[in-house]
Amino acid sequence: VQLVESGGGLVQPGGSLRLSCIASGEIFSIGAMGWYRQAPGKQRGLFSHINSGGHTNYVDYVKGRFIISRDNAKNSVNLQMNSLKSEVTGVYCCNGGNGRLSLAVVGELEYWGQGTQVTVPS
Repeated sequence: VQLVESGGGLVQPGGSLRLSCIASGEIFSIGAMGWYRQAPGKQRGLFSHINSGGHTNYVDYVKGRFIISRDNAKNSVNLQMNSLKSEVTGVYCCNGGNGRLSLAVVGELEYWGQGTQVTVPS
């Protein structure tokens, strides 16, 4: 399975971005998908996820502003990022695999994308 992200960039505070992650290969093995964020100088952490049953979750500080969704026809997961603030600056990596993701439990699935940079200046 290959995951390829797109959609990152530099955006001013208050703006919007849409990240996409397209899966190819043995995609039937993918259940949950999510986005990990690595802030400058910090460890990567789960930011948002959508499990196979459609359950979604986000870190608290973006709830109400970001929306994660799946497009099964395109084998993709998208993250609509609105009202952007500098606190979300970082590299965003798509993660997916056969299992579940949870903000409450440390763990990752087996497939990773290469990452895409999101920069929101303060």
